[in-house]
Amino acid sequence: MAQHATGGRTNSLRRALIPLALAQFICSFAGSNMNVMINDISKDLDTTVQGVQVAITIFLLVMAALMIPGGKLTDKYGRKRCFMVGLAVYGVGALLSAAAPGLGVLILGNSLLEGVGTALLIPPVYILTTLLFTDLPSRARAFGAISAMGGIGAAAGPLIGGLITSAISWRAAFVFQALVVGAIIWLARDLRDPLPADPHRAFDIGGAILSALGLVLVVTGILAADNNAWLMIALIVAGALVLFWFFRSVGARERAGKEPLLSTSLFHNRASNLGLVTQNTQWLLLTGVSFVVAAYLQVVRGYDAIETGLIFTAETLGLLAASLAAERLAKRRAQRTLILGGFLVTIGGVGVLLAMVIGSPSVWAFAPGLLLIGLGLGLMLTPSVNVVQSSFAEELQGEISGLSRSVSNLGSSLGAAIAGTVLVAGITSSPERSYALAMVVLAAVGVIGLVASAFLPAGLAPPTATPSSLPEDSSGDPVT
Repeated sequence: MAQHATGGRTNSLRRALIPLALAQFICSFAGSNMNVMINDISKDLDTTVQGVQVAITIFLLVMAALMIPGGKLTDKYGRKRCFMVGLAVYGVGALLSAAAPGLGVLILGNSLLEGVGTALLIPPVYILTTLLFTDLPSRARAFGAISAMGGIGAAAGPLIGGLITSAISWRAAFVFQALVVGAIIWLARDLRDPLPADPHRAFDIGGAILSALGLVLVVTGILAADNNAWLMIALIVAGALVLFWFFRSVGARERAGKEPLLSTSLFHNRASNLGLVTQNTQWLLLTGVSFVVAAYLQVVRGYDAIETGLIFTAETLGLLAASLAAERLAKRRAQRTLILGGFLVTIGGVGVLLAMVIGSPSVWAFAPGLLLIGLGLGLMLTPSVNVVQSSFAEELQGEISGLSRSVSNLGSSLGAAIAGTVLVAGITSSPERSYALAMVVLAAVGVIGLVASAFLPAGLAPPTATPSSLPEDSSGDPVT
């Protein structure tokens, strides 16, 4: 009887995991599939490569800017409700994008509505996973599946988007997103929320505005780099000041006994802080490489959407292979080791991508580097999520989930903004030099992630116990 009950619970959790993993897949897919439509969209909507880059970056930026408030709203309105509302908003945005007559409507549908929908639905994915999978081994497996689907969605986005664009049109790719979202809503109809909503819980509106404004200013400043250096500096400085104001307001609210948007205790855990850095750089690398290679292939070498998408198959296969091995590797190796190894392989992949492509007319020159990048990212995406998400108890899951996803999506928006800006600035006058410079910048980002992972606590062993139940030392780090 007990075995039957256990088996029933296991099946129930598996059913719950399917819509959660699919939701992460489609949101990651949306962040990368437009890269292979750059030429098609710019011609159809009478805009430029830079215009499409702005639309892509705004989508990623809206996600990053609203992910923290989105995570906090789950406590007030419930995780399942935010998940379903986010899916509905996303679906409307996808359909609006499919019918867009110009760049403005595309930005409204894809960049804004899909971005807002993602910010509402992604935090519940990670919160519900943490709450439903109560023991760390099963939680690690669940996060592994979700992270794998996210990575595969980002890596396979160019291939799937290219196939749909070439077979039908770029607009059909947005219809595909809407259909997947509809399927997720149906699959999630019986999804259980383990914690009740608290409609009377306070929400820090001022903090939400300040955090979003600060992030928007910083990334907008990076986008302005190729137009006006002084404007770039002014926007980045303004964004930094607004973020400083945000953290001051958080401290003031806590001292006054009010609930802030983010608890300052989230930043007292060294392992989690370093894990956030690795998450940011991982997604920056994934999105940056995807945009640079896709833009270079289409604009410089004249490849169409399907040809460009097929080239990314190597990265997708690498991510899939590493993700499938993630659970087995997590049992044998410490999480720090996996993250360090992942960065080393990824940086090596960027180096190979740089060395083999310059001066080579062969399209196959891209395959080895993309394969290594996929393997490296697949190796470390899941451990980084585990390090951050499992560092806190249930009452902080809404906040850490929002912060974690915001940091990851900020990495994605920075990847498109930084690498894209470097490439687009000289893609017509000096394409080889711009491509090389963009890859060097991405390799430097990888080194930052490598250094951060080297400082992760050595005691981050394979998942065997719940970190929130472990004793802490004076720095707030779990003692293992």
